[in-house]
Amino acid sequence: MKFIVNGTSKEFNVDTLIVAGWTGRNQEAVQEHIDELAELGVAPPSTVPLFYKVSQQMLTQQKQIQVLSEGTSGEIEPIIVRADGEFWFGIASDHTDRDLEAFSVAHSKQVCPKPVCNELWPLSDIEDHLEQIQLTSWLDEGDGWVRYQQGTLAQIRPIRELIELVELPANSAMLCGTFAAIGGVRRTAKFRMEAFDPVLQRSLSAEYVTSELDVIS
Repeated sequence: MKFIVNGTSKEFNVDTLIVAGWTGRNQEAVQEHIDELAELGVAPPSTVPLFYKVSQQMLTQQKQIQVLSEGTSGEIEPIIVRADGEFWFGIASDHTDRDLEAFSVAHSKQVCPKPVCNELWPLSDIEDHLEQIQLTSWLDEGDGWVRYQQGTLAQIRPIRELIELVELPANSAMLCGTFAAIGGVRRTAKFRMEAFDPVLQRSLSAEYVTSELDVIS
């Protein structure tokens, strides 16, 4: 997969893809996310955080992704890529099938593509102010873009802690968790996400749309 790094295109192998769940630093916020998913019939996690293995081919930079039903939604998450002997920071969407999630969280994460930005920052460039990085997502339900999520990395468990907990291997990527949705989790046919670094005054962004497959034609 190709990414822009410091203005140069670099190709990284991503052989392993992991999605970290329930990673909020504030346990009340974690419980809020558990509760909003419980309203959709999703069983609470056995422990927090949890690390789900996802097929590496699900990571995509496509601007349009195909899903199985209208019951899917995205979530902005920081993503860490370990490649070329370094750690790299970006953003991705843990797009998830909410209908299937009521049956199995692991299965729901496996069936949806995970859109990722096309630019990465060296983690070493931002590590001294990592928790100031701001993440925002928007969705368009037909009436224009509205804010869907907003927070800083200070609300998520420390990135290095997650890397160590999962023992992130070389040539791998990990989505590192998210925030509660403003107005509740809901279908996101059009999704936009951004990470903003207030210290270095730069941002990462990505946008995509979903289309539902006709299972039988």
